[in-house]
Amino acid sequence: MIQSSESLLIGKVCLVTGATAGIGRVTANALADKGAQLVIHGRNRIKAEETVQEIKASTGNQQVSYLLADFSDLDQVKMLARDFKDRFDKLHVLVNNTGAFFNKRIQTPYGVEKTFLVNHLAPFTLTNLLLDTLKGSPPARIVNVSSDGHKQGKLDFEDLEMNRGYFGMKAYGRSKLANILFTYELARRLEGTGVVVNALHPGHIATNIWKNDFGFLGPVLKWFISQIALTPEEGAENSIYLATAPDLEGVSGKYFTKNEPAQSSPASYDEETARRLWDVSADLATLSKN
Repeated sequence: MIQSSESLLIGKVCLVTGATAGIGRVTANALADKGAQLVIHGRNRIKAEETVQEIKASTGNQQVSYLLADFSDLDQVKMLARDFKDRFDKLHVLVNNTGAFFNKRIQTPYGVEKTFLVNHLAPFTLTNLLLDTLKGSPPARIVNVSSDGHKQGKLDFEDLEMNRGYFGMKAYGRSKLANILFTYELARRLEGTGVVVNALHPGHIATNIWKNDFGFLGPVLKWFISQIALTPEEGAENSIYLATAPDLEGVSGKYFTKNEPAQSSPASYDEETARRLWDVSADLATLSKN
């Protein structure tokens, strides 16, 4: 019997990061609507509590809870992983949705600038700390939200703080390239475990990501983009598809756009760069490289 996506998540535990707004919020609502035991991540307690109540009301699913962490603080990310594992012994779907754009360079204590920290190093850390739980819950899925902006990204391991030539879109593209390199390397490491991982381009979405560091121009920029961009509902379709589609059982190490496998940039297929990124990221996050 072919299993439908409507029943695939009954009894399954799903974690969606950055789920209090935008495509993360839409994705979380869809997974709850399909019967998942849902955990959302957010930074703000009030906003997280409101989102949980809204999802419960709209879906009728009462198995919805939240965990808090600021992804610019790796100690909080590690605490999020510990809190999750204290409450759940299974994880069937992890959607790494959190993303940020910073028009100005912001230094961090981790040897990278803030865009790279929030968009790559934090989800890298969280995923690694939850891998044993995912491996104990086969079949399980990891969904990494990247962007076609990765095609303009280049990695410079000698300047991960971007002290030279910082530009917001350049930093964003580099962090999204890291998402895909991480996805492909993780897929290779997870072969035979029953856990798959794929990345996606959600489309060009008008979300709060465009408010950071633009001052009074932030809302104006968001409004302008909203006139030409997809809605969060449209942008979330790819994430929901990768998390739930029965025909993707066993499919791993792919990059999707519009629910179809697509070619990512040539740089994203460099296995030596992917391995180096893994090792550098593990060092920066003080994690085991294995």
